[in-house]
Amino acid sequence: MTRDSDEEQRDDDLADATVLAQAGHTPDPATGALVPALHMSTTFGRDSENELIGDYMYARHQSPTVEHAERLLARLDRGTDAMLFASGLAAVAAIFETVESGGHVVAPTIMYHGAQNWLRRIESRGRIDLTLFDATDPSGLAEALRIGETSVVWIESPVNPTWDVIDIRAAADLAHEAGAILVADCTVAPPITTRALDLGADLVFHSATKYLNGHSDILAGVLITPEANELWEELRSVRMLTGGVLGAHDAWMLVRGMRTLPLRFERACKSALQIARHLEGHPRLEAVLYPGLESHPGHEVARRQMTHGFGGLLSIRVKGGPTEALEVIRRVRVFVPATSLGGVESLIEHRASVEGPDSEVPPDLLRLSIGIEDPADLITDLDQALSGD
Repeated sequence: MTRDSDEEQRDDDLADATVLAQAGHTPDPATGALVPALHMSTTFGRDSENELIGDYMYARHQSPTVEHAERLLARLDRGTDAMLFASGLAAVAAIFETVESGGHVVAPTIMYHGAQNWLRRIESRGRIDLTLFDATDPSGLAEALRIGETSVVWIESPVNPTWDVIDIRAAADLAHEAGAILVADCTVAPPITTRALDLGADLVFHSATKYLNGHSDILAGVLITPEANELWEELRSVRMLTGGVLGAHDAWMLVRGMRTLPLRFERACKSALQIARHLEGHPRLEAVLYPGLESHPGHEVARRQMTHGFGGLLSIRVKGGPTEALEVIRRVRVFVPATSLGGVESLIEHRASVEGPDSEVPPDLLRLSIGIEDPADLITDLDQALSGD
């Protein structure tokens, strides 16, 4: 992936919000269009000498609209390159496809459940040797590692949906000492607030379906690397051979969504903190889990890592267990009971029942994804749902 040097210099001189608002795009030199073009073609022509006319051959390899989105994502995460996939799980699967048969993988006990389901699946088939660690235990990761044997360490920070905070820099140091790479899932902490590559991660993963797109209308996953090394080229080959590339229209929609990322994320963070502070100490709750609260055990680490807001996600643990937690969901009027996160609408979900019988999530926990609605309406809705009125 290359960029015109003038465009690269222009990007480096500007704030992220400015680059995103303009989609990292100068007016089209042929038409003057301010909105980046959507190139839907899956195949690209050759000249009379059978040479490609441009830089593209076939969309399973690469295409202009996907490449434009990748340049913007790489710039945002301070990486050398980015690679878009047809979904977050397609990107996850590509990473573990590169692990040698029987290779040792370490991941948190609680994490994005789709990714953990994939890890458990390939472990059951002998593809990997999986060790899960407790993110709340300061020595958990170190004890899970096997020096010279561990291939990949996968972390999330904050951990979804308990919002435990993993120190990314410390995790990177431990992984590297063991001879492993560190992959950081920063879906809930997009590069507006956390840049895991700067903290030592070898790859950053985002479910771009969530905050990056932010409108609940596409599926996408992305990996970002600090260097185009041998592993990166293998991942590119895996994407091409398995057909996991993102389609042009979804890439265009992703760019469109990212243009408002700083505004959406700032609003969600402010509202989430306001809601968390309002609910802290509520008589119907066992706990409010949000790293932006000073009472949160991971607050100081989160404050170092999350430089522009603590995210728009929090969880509440409801007194009375799962029965009462599900009653709260039934009583909400503004929050929408639904899976996913990072959109403009506020969602509520009982994660344990969604994840199923093998879930490690506390059964009294409700996950809240805060959108861009008026926070007063959201607080009123939660108050009435918790009161049972």
